[in-house]
Amino acid sequence: MIKKKVLVWLSGWVDSAVSAYLLQQAWYEVDAGFMVNYIAEDESTCTTKKDLEIAKEVASFLWINFFTFDYVKEYEEKILHYIFEWYQKWITPNPDVFCNSEVKFKLFLEEALGLWYDYIATGHYAKLEKDEKNIFHLLKWIDSGKDQSYFLSFLNQFQLEHSLFPIGNLEKSEVREIAKKIGLPNAERKDSQGLCFVGKVDFKEFLEKKIPHQKGNIIDTSGKKVGEHEGVFYYTIGQRKGLNIGGLKDPLFVIEKQAEKNILIVGTEKDLELYNNILTCSSLHFVAEQFEFPKSWKAKIRYRQADQDCTLSFENGKYIFRFDEKQRAITSGQVVAFYLGDELVASGVID
Repeated sequence: MIKKKVLVWLSGWVDSAVSAYLLQQAWYEVDAGFMVNYIAEDESTCTTKKDLEIAKEVASFLWINFFTFDYVKEYEEKILHYIFEWYQKWITPNPDVFCNSEVKFKLFLEEALGLWYDYIATGHYAKLEKDEKNIFHLLKWIDSGKDQSYFLSFLNQFQLEHSLFPIGNLEKSEVREIAKKIGLPNAERKDSQGLCFVGKVDFKEFLEKKIPHQKGNIIDTSGKKVGEHEGVFYYTIGQRKGLNIGGLKDPLFVIEKQAEKNILIVGTEKDLELYNNILTCSSLHFVAEQFEFPKSWKAKIRYRQADQDCTLSFENGKYIFRFDEKQRAITSGQVVAFYLGDELVASGVID
């Protein structure tokens, strides 16, 4: 029997380490790959060097070959440039979703296939199933609170065909238990946080590296000036922290950004402007197959949000989604993911 070759994205965190171990136990020929995508001087926020060190330890522990891949230039062009460009247009991007579709499951996958691997594997918490027509279906993980299918919502059939998610049927506690039982070097390491490959940074400071200040007024829903901002592109719909507005009884949130006037509008959480039941997308990405319209769906506009009932129609060249209940802080540039049962069927960037 010829073993299938798998290149595991060994990130330095416990999920990918256990994934590599499970693939070994399942009789795959396993090697490890580490992506160097971003390096910053401040190692307290950027963990690339530490991740690399731990990933090497894991590979040595599992007795598997270890390779590094330098995508710093490509990551800057595909992800960092996209972040800065969209914020300058007053749009809030979702880099974690596109980091998967454009880097992990594109650059890394293409590299692996070019090296004659059959698959890549990651430690994502999602499930993958193939039907009798050889169509691959992306499914939620068993724990909906930590399901990561949302972050994989822009993957295509080719990417899914050559991908494995070995821990898709395990609880997080089971993953930790396996890591401890076999003695993995990173068994006790806390989960990663922050922006994909960049780490946990002060996002305003991060944007200030490329986007200069552009001061303007902060006004409330009555039109009263309540403060000043340094640039509306630094803020996100629904944001509370960082407004620097004191002396108020109720906390204020960003409810609208008027780019042409350089004005930031704020209000209380109860303000109707913060809630809406309609969003539009100029285009949709279908993971498996396209459906007829209109159709009832479940959808989420952010990671870890509970599924929301909505209907879909196509009108005047736009996909229009109407939620049964109003949603808080629908934000342009963010990703909306659509589900039929446990299957993620489509996704789109919110207009």
